[in-house]
Amino acid sequence: MGFGGISIWQLLIVLVIVLLLFGSKKLRGLGSDLGSAVKGFRGAMSDAEKDEDKPKEEPARLDKTDATEGRVIDSEASKHDEKKV
Repeated sequence: MGFGGISIWQLLIVLVIVLLLFGSKKLRGLGSDLGSAVKGFRGAMSDAEKDEDKPKEEPARLDKTDATEGRVIDSEASKHDEKKV
């Protein structure tokens, strides 16, 4: 008994058919493309894990000695009509 009820002979027959259909060069290229995709995925996952470990930056806060803290600036805006000639 092989994988999931498939015998070794059935797997070999399928492998030979795939090899005849696609050829060895195309299968080799497909394998290398698949390998590079898996490698890129693993790299992205490890980068994401490294980013999770880093503490997040806190937003900038006003310093207690800042002179503008607690001040309210009150003003009125008015439109100045000037006719240009």
